[in-house]
Amino acid sequence: MRDHDRRISAKQLQIGAETIRKRLRGQRYRLYTRVCANIGVYTSGNEVRMGKGKGSFDYWAARVAVSRILFELKGDLHEQIVRDAFRLAGNKLPGLYEFVRKGEPPVMGITKVEAGTTLEEMQRPRLKLPMDITAGRIPATTPP
Repeated sequence: MRDHDRRISAKQLQIGAETIRKRLRGQRYRLYTRVCANIGVYTSGNEVRMGKGKGSFDYWAARVAVSRILFELKGDLHEQIVRDAFRLAGNKLPGLYEFVRKGEPPVMGITKVEAGTTLEEMQRPRLKLPMDITAGRIPATTPP
């Protein structure tokens, strides 16, 4: 997941996994689903007055955070074939997705932690520039 947190239904996760399986049919691999739809979604009809209970059960869903891995694949496959399978699955799921290989730098939020970047640097507050430097960059609204 690359853009922002969202809720994905169990049916959408199942369709994504089926898409990967269809693309990799005939290959030797093992597909792991790393998220579980464990949240029940309840809905009540339109134009129903307030109160009168929670509503009836509708579907199962999973909350997926940014930089969360949805599917993991194990096997001796060519990377371009696997990338294509995951691209097809990502097109069927809501949101933006990114292909990640084992051994790539870790991700904190949406920032990749490269070599030399420490956790303390990522957590420190941003530098506040003095007002005269900031004001010098803002164009004047009236001509001088």
